Amino acid sequence: MIMTRSPMRISLGGGGTDLPSYYQEHGGSLISAAIDKYVYIQINDRFIPKFLLKYSKLEEVEKLDEIEHPLIREALRLLGYQDHRLEITSTADIPAGTGLGSSGSFSTALLKALHLHLKNLISTSELAEQACQLEIDILKEPVGKQDQYIAAYGGMTCFNFPTKGPVEVRPLKVSTRTMHDMEDHLLLFFTGYTRSASTILKDQDDRSKNNDRTILENMHDVKQLGQEIKVALEAGNLQQFGVLMNEHWEHKRKRSTSISNDQINHWYDIGMKNGALGGKLIGAGGGGFLMFLCHDVARVRQVMSEQGLHEVRFRFDFEGTKVVSQ
Repeated sequence: MIMTRSPMRISLGGGGTDLPSYYQEHGGSLISAAIDKYVYIQINDRFIPKFLLKYSKLEEVEKLDEIEHPLIREALRLLGYQDHRLEITSTADIPAGTGLGSSGSFSTALLKALHLHLKNLISTSELAEQACQLEIDILKEPVGKQDQYIAAYGGMTCFNFPTKGPVEVRPLKVSTRTMHDMEDHLLLFFTGYTRSASTILKDQDDRSKNNDRTILENMHDVKQLGQEIKVALEAGNLQQFGVLMNEHWEHKRKRSTSISNDQINHWYDIGMKNGALGGKLIGAGGGGFLMFLCHDVARVRQVMSEQGLHEVRFRFDFEGTKVVSQ
């Protein structure tokens, strides 16, 4: 049995500038952090010449083309699988569609497990890029490269996406004290809404391709805010990080009416009035997790609980995609 896992993530600044439609013309830059919530992939050999796939559905098929799950089907095709005697099981700590980058986590964990099954060696950068190839080039999903790269690398990481050439990766230079302060003062609350990131990102993708001035100016501002957030975090200035995160959120929700709604705005306002320094919806928007940086952690926890929101506590992950057992 082979088991791999990939971490989910929270985005800290510059999110959205990793879409090819933006960075291939203007360059992208963002900061992302892997957290200790994971997608797991387990692979077993079978005696029966059929694929058995277990995720939110159960599939048993004889031919690769009959597989319904697009990521599994195309990953097997990409790696040239001929042997159909294979069982693939996926489980996750957090459901898909909640903004924590689970699709990128799934892709990297799956590819890592399949390469191990084939006895292939693959570097972290190759794994991240192959996951991007799978989702962006093959499946034509209007997504960026953040999720695949942070899942592969883990940590608190800065990514630069040049107009040409490979993605540039380097750790965010934060002190241990700042990291622990962030873990203690960043709170995640599930809004109860799940959504398809592709639906929301397609609008941004299309408008970027059409050189929509409004969306491009918005993304330029978000990229700049991401760079300012990097400076604040590396200086250990969480107060400034909170201010910038609030400004980041204000820019983000101007991109589309689908990013937020009256209920989410209401919860956000309550958090800001009761001990939060800044906050945002994680991921493309439309639902998922609301994250606050808080100076009064206990108060924010209390008021969000009174609103019926469920908190998910986390710590940062520094291992990235890894083999759990083989």
